[in-house]
Amino acid sequence: MITCTNVRLQFGGRVLFEDVNLKFDKGNCYGIIGANGAGKSTFLKLLSGQIEPSSGDISIEKNKRMSVLEQNQNAYDDYTATETVIMGHKHLVDVRNEKDALYAKMAEGDYTDEDGIKVGELENEFIELNGYEAESEAQNLLAELGVPQDVYYTQMRDIEPKIKVKILLAKALFMTPDILILDEPTNNLDAKTVNWLENYLLDFENTVIVVSHNRYFLNKICTHICDVDFGKINMYVGNYDFWYETSQLLARQAKEQNKKAEQRAKELQEFIARFSANASKSKQATSRKKELEKLTFVDIKPSSRKYPYIDFRPEREVGNEILRVENLTKKGFFEKLSFVVSKDDKIGFICDKANTVTMLFKILVGEEKADSGEFKWGSTTTVSYLPENNDAYFENCDLSLVDWLAQYSKEKDQTYLRGWLGRMLFTGEEGNKKAKVISGGEKVRCMLARAMLKAGNVLILDEPTNHLDLESITALNKGMINYRSPMLFTTHDHELMQTVANRIIAIDGNGKKAYDKQTTYDEFLGIE
Repeated sequence: MITCTNVRLQFGGRVLFEDVNLKFDKGNCYGIIGANGAGKSTFLKLLSGQIEPSSGDISIEKNKRMSVLEQNQNAYDDYTATETVIMGHKHLVDVRNEKDALYAKMAEGDYTDEDGIKVGELENEFIELNGYEAESEAQNLLAELGVPQDVYYTQMRDIEPKIKVKILLAKALFMTPDILILDEPTNNLDAKTVNWLENYLLDFENTVIVVSHNRYFLNKICTHICDVDFGKINMYVGNYDFWYETSQLLARQAKEQNKKAEQRAKELQEFIARFSANASKSKQATSRKKELEKLTFVDIKPSSRKYPYIDFRPEREVGNEILRVENLTKKGFFEKLSFVVSKDDKIGFICDKANTVTMLFKILVGEEKADSGEFKWGSTTTVSYLPENNDAYFENCDLSLVDWLAQYSKEKDQTYLRGWLGRMLFTGEEGNKKAKVISGGEKVRCMLARAMLKAGNVLILDEPTNHLDLESITALNKGMINYRSPMLFTTHDHELMQTVANRIIAIDGNGKKAYDKQTTYDEFLGIE
């Protein structure tokens, strides 16, 4: 449905990618992956026509409707939720508006025979587009996404952000577009809605092109992976895990091939050096010299992707008493919450209501006070805490990253601190960056370095994957799996929750503990 021919995109002196020759066909789902800054979202803008390529051509099959998931939540503030969804089919809305304008003209007695003919044509087209069912279809889609009925006719400006995200998703999916382009569609969606979207896309018969940092999501829905690296975009058949394992295997094979070639080159060079001046061996030396000239090495480019090194190591082993929470209450968040943390627990906390788990974590680390109830940490526990919102640690901070990290380290040696920053991909002069100007992902990596330096024997992590790229999420996932001490965390990352948590505590919308069991996340969700 979409064909890219010799596409090149350049901004100033920087070539983002070139020689892109790809075809996106009906019935497939294409995941776009690549390091931060590689140009994934920019490539989606090229495909959707929001920007033009520097050279080359992007063609879309005739009469195919494209729909794009929009990121601007305020773009439809003057429209109701239902009308916003219907606006996902622009041609339908244009036909309706033109038809209604002509009817209004007729009602005023100011119309021509041509207007009457045009109205008839528009009515026929409106019926063919299923226009009279548009409102009910829009609301059925909203209902499936879990949008409450009482907001269907509410203006978007008065709807909370978590519901707006679902409405914009419904707009993108409305009336089954031929080409669906999704940029981070699972951001800010609850697990139930993400699961619904996964199943919807599995049954989707047209073309899907998606950028996502959600590995589980990519693995479940993708039939192809497009890898943006070294200014090229290469397409591979299979999901994310298949691409990753294949790319690792090919790299290992190339290295092994080079290793053998290097060994053979060394042998040939030694033979030539020993016998090239020996008349009796000169023919052999000459033939080996020719062999050496023909010997080729596989050009292995190290991927532009960089993986931070995340390894949480407790300074001392935790004791038998970790944490006891009894009848803890914070009005508007949770009520009479009780649980005990054991030595081997890695507890994943779940609540559909925004900020409930965040408030619990803030109380446990002393940043907020409970209204009633109590909690008690064991005498041997030290907590390393990663908050969801880290702005307070960086706002108006004129310190360099080295000096920023020094605030949280017993060891103040610059080389030592730069080593920790290097683990988190801040190398060389990057350690001199001002803390107040770094990006969201860089802030999280700094906070992870802080948590590792604290060397706590209990980890509390509140949405730790926010702002991180796939490589950092993979490294974090590994670090959490390898941590050999109790952990309390919450995340929207399915893969992280499934591979790390061995106990799930779910808090319902009324703030009461609805579920507490030693189990995996998939078992909790009922996924086999």
